[in-house]
Amino acid sequence: MTEKEQIEALRAELHQHNYNYYVLNAPVISDKEFDDKLRLLQDLEQRHPELYDANSPTMRVGSDLSKDFKQVTHKYPMLSLGNTYSESEVSDFYNRVKEWLNGEDFEICCELKFDGTSISLTYEDGKLVQAVTRGDGEKGDDVTANVKTIRSIPLVLHGNFPKSFEIRGEILMPWEVFEQLNREREAREESLFANPRNAASGTLKLQNSSIVASRKLDAYLYYLLGEELPADGHYENLQCAASWGFKVSEHMRKAHSLQEVFDFINYWDTERKNLPVATDGIVLKVNSLRQQRNLGYTAKSPRWAIAYKFQAERALTRLNKVTYQVGRTGVITPVANLDPVQLAGTVVKRASLHNADIIEGLDLHIGDMVYVEKGGEIIPKITGIDTDARGFMLGEKVRFINRCPECQTPLVRYEGEAAHYCPNETACPPQIKGKIEHFISRKAMNIDGLGPETVDLFYQQGLIHNVADLYTLRANDIAGLERMGTKTAVKIIHSIADSKEVPYERVLFALGIRFVGETAAKKLARAIPSIDELASADVEKLKNIDEIGEKIAQSIVSYFQNEANRQLVERLKTIGLQLALKEDDQASPRSNKLEGLSIVISGVFSKHSREEYKELIERHGGKNVSSISSKTSFILAGENMGPSKREKAQQLGIKLMNEDEFLTLIS
Repeated sequence: MTEKEQIEALRAELHQHNYNYYVLNAPVISDKEFDDKLRLLQDLEQRHPELYDANSPTMRVGSDLSKDFKQVTHKYPMLSLGNTYSESEVSDFYNRVKEWLNGEDFEICCELKFDGTSISLTYEDGKLVQAVTRGDGEKGDDVTANVKTIRSIPLVLHGNFPKSFEIRGEILMPWEVFEQLNREREAREESLFANPRNAASGTLKLQNSSIVASRKLDAYLYYLLGEELPADGHYENLQCAASWGFKVSEHMRKAHSLQEVFDFINYWDTERKNLPVATDGIVLKVNSLRQQRNLGYTAKSPRWAIAYKFQAERALTRLNKVTYQVGRTGVITPVANLDPVQLAGTVVKRASLHNADIIEGLDLHIGDMVYVEKGGEIIPKITGIDTDARGFMLGEKVRFINRCPECQTPLVRYEGEAAHYCPNETACPPQIKGKIEHFISRKAMNIDGLGPETVDLFYQQGLIHNVADLYTLRANDIAGLERMGTKTAVKIIHSIADSKEVPYERVLFALGIRFVGETAAKKLARAIPSIDELASADVEKLKNIDEIGEKIAQSIVSYFQNEANRQLVERLKTIGLQLALKEDDQASPRSNKLEGLSIVISGVFSKHSREEYKELIERHGGKNVSSISSKTSFILAGENMGPSKREKAQQLGIKLMNEDEFLTLIS
């Protein structure tokens, strides 16, 4: 056998073993045997780069090369489903379908609603060619390299499949993997993932596919699209997809009556707790694709499908103590520490208590038996107390602290706010590290190679005490630190240097002035084009700027009244950060031609990018909005505008304006 033939044979064999293990859950060789064969294939492929195959089993291990995700327009829009929470609403849906189909017989396909992150996979000639996230439903991110590391997603199909088709499903992190990942993060004192959905979504968007591979994501596929599907039945198509190598839930059922639908819902309301992955409801779909087409769509969702959401689970457990966390802006969050209890598939040991008013309203005492829920099965919260369980020895009443748990500064509570704050923003360690983490984030200074762990490491080593200290770091200072090689250190230093070109409005956002988000920073930068002018502005001047109210204005004035903040800004100016609009930006044409208009952008454009059009709208006094409503002035519509937005615009009588019309309007 030649090495070429050996490579082809190993690829086919390993594809089959992946399918046996991750889809059928019936491996026929040991993990060691599989790894040995995979290593042999890797060695052979390295010797024969001319035999490269984008869908080789070796692609499953991922790469440590980073690359930005490109945006892809969906061939078929990925619409969301309407949600319902009661059996009466399910009955209403069923009866509406019956009425719309004029009494024609129909079947309902009942499926588990997996709680992960949506994905769309495109196959050509039996090979995976593209994987795209849901995004905004019209466009999503191309995450093909990351998805190839998920072993339950086939790279190469077998059987009698269509030449070209799309299949959609859910990327999931199994409970067992989620628990292990959070245990590891807790040991490293990193922030924990709130739930498997967040963990799966965050993992899928990592730039390093080798880390994605290590996270052991899973996937279930649940909808087939294409021109030449094997059957009219949705259920039947998925059975075919399973035979081609896809992981399709074995728990799907066809219901022929409303009672059968309720039987399915009631069974899985309890039984879902035994599943290895998170579910938060049931999806009901009219089975016939012909009937689906006849039923059509509303502006937001298909008329032929609905999601029934399970009620939040509740558990009873003991409150042992209350601890307090300090956020980036100084806000103090109380956390209930509990006896471990199983809730919605995971072990809960902590729950948010939100603020002092919540604590007082609950009348909490240490040792109380408390009811814990997951709101939408995400973040645990205490919703009540079993007062009957209180004995004669009532524990100490929980009272909100009056000093910062980190720096002992007396807390303040601003008028009209529920939260308490630590005002020591320049010397309180969690606030310092939090501000640095915000400063380096993608939407702010976008400094690659730095994260919470690295910031903490540099802070603990005394290398940084504020954001300006980042610019004094040298590769030699950090190369010898834990998990920090020379190559990584050089990359970080280069990225820090590159951030000096980040425009003024993003630097303003990066400073972390309380209440100044991305939009407010942009409005401020356009109205007051330098940091020096901003520092001298009073509340009244600031309030005259669009969308800048009393609270934001007062926060900006307070920020610049702080001597430490003024010194920090001076250092950043000396370092060379963009703390004023460039002349080109200031000279850009401006007008009030769009003043008072709310504009939605939709579709693909040829003369400017979407971001450039957003900028033009703001420069001429308009307001960018993301969703269509009766208050929308018009839609700037490009090619491939989503059908749901087009339909809603027609329903509301909102004008569609093309590129040429828009550019003429502002000229």
